Amino acid sequence: MNAASDAAGNGRTGNGKAGSGKNGEIFDTIGSLVTEERTLRERSTEHLGLGADEQARLRSVEVQLDQCWDLLRQRRAKSEFGENPDEAAVRPPGEVEGYQG
Repeated sequence: MNAASDAAGNGRTGNGKAGSGKNGEIFDTIGSLVTEERTLRERSTEHLGLGADEQARLRSVEVQLDQCWDLLRQRRAKSEFGENPDEAAVRPPGEVEGYQG
């Protein structure tokens, strides 16, 4: 299980820092992932690159961030159109990473 799946939760409530309920949890997860991403990127520039494990972790963090943002978009769309936002689900990395802007 990854941070994006954890953020999807199962009926828990968030702390309200950046929203309410599950949206708040997703925002909290995004904040944690962004902090980790920045740390890894700073380490990369300070040390002229990352080791293989750190590169893999950075890629994983990037994918999880995309999944979290996608989950928020799904939840907002469902809510906007009168559907239950709790029915939104974390999509697989291949689906989320395949979006074209």
